[in-house]
Amino acid sequence: MAEKTEKKDRWIARNLLLAAALILGLVILASLGLRLITHHGKNVTAPDLTNLTVQQAREAAEKNHVHIKVVDSVFVRRLAGGVVYRQQPKAGATVKKGRSIFVTINSVVPRKVVMPNLYGYSVTEARTELQNRGLSVGKLNYVRDIATHTVLGQYCEGKEAKAGSLVVSGSTIDLQVGFSGPESSTRVPRLIGMKYVAAVDALHDRYLNVGQIRFDKDVRTYADSVNAVVYKQDAAGEARKLGSSVNLFLTLDKSKLPAE
Repeated sequence: MAEKTEKKDRWIARNLLLAAALILGLVILASLGLRLITHHGKNVTAPDLTNLTVQQAREAAEKNHVHIKVVDSVFVRRLAGGVVYRQQPKAGATVKKGRSIFVTINSVVPRKVVMPNLYGYSVTEARTELQNRGLSVGKLNYVRDIATHTVLGQYCEGKEAKAGSLVVSGSTIDLQVGFSGPESSTRVPRLIGMKYVAAVDALHDRYLNVGQIRFDKDVRTYADSVNAVVYKQDAAGEARKLGSSVNLFLTLDKSKLPAE
């Protein structure tokens, strides 16, 4: 009787050990599967896809272990049709391996979009809304008003762009923005190494405007200007009044970039 009881105990212990081992194995396999699916710990740098055709962008994305998804189109008059105008996340951002880069393509045929109502928006909110409509921020004009950094007016080619009206996709929209009290200055960001569009966004983030744009002789076409990078600028790190202009110098020759 004692022998039978001992055998039964050993059988129970052996099965408990097997069950524990099975559960542990399943946990390990699930963890490995999750890591494989989510590419846990595997980060890559988002490539620069601007000014590439969709096919070229796909090839560049694959080489960098990411994918592209075309989510919208705009019309930029001087940019070649069918090339990438903007991407999100931006070039240089750290992303997970295998994720999608959302791109906006320059349309071959101009189209019109509905002008949004930006009154009361912050500059950042207005820029996001415009980009969602295939438009972009032009010049920021600051006026004294209690509504600091709030949009008070919207204009296209010098005329009021009324909400609900149709404007050509790719147009720039100038914004009248309020400011009050001591918040009348901001610091100029360092833009060296940035492409034109990224530099403009960085200036608008600091409530500044683009001043004179000077391209080197190697920049011959609009496509060249899209790929050119800032190698010299005004007053990096200095305080400037809101709405001030910052002059930029751009080149395709990256050897002109100053040493870090």
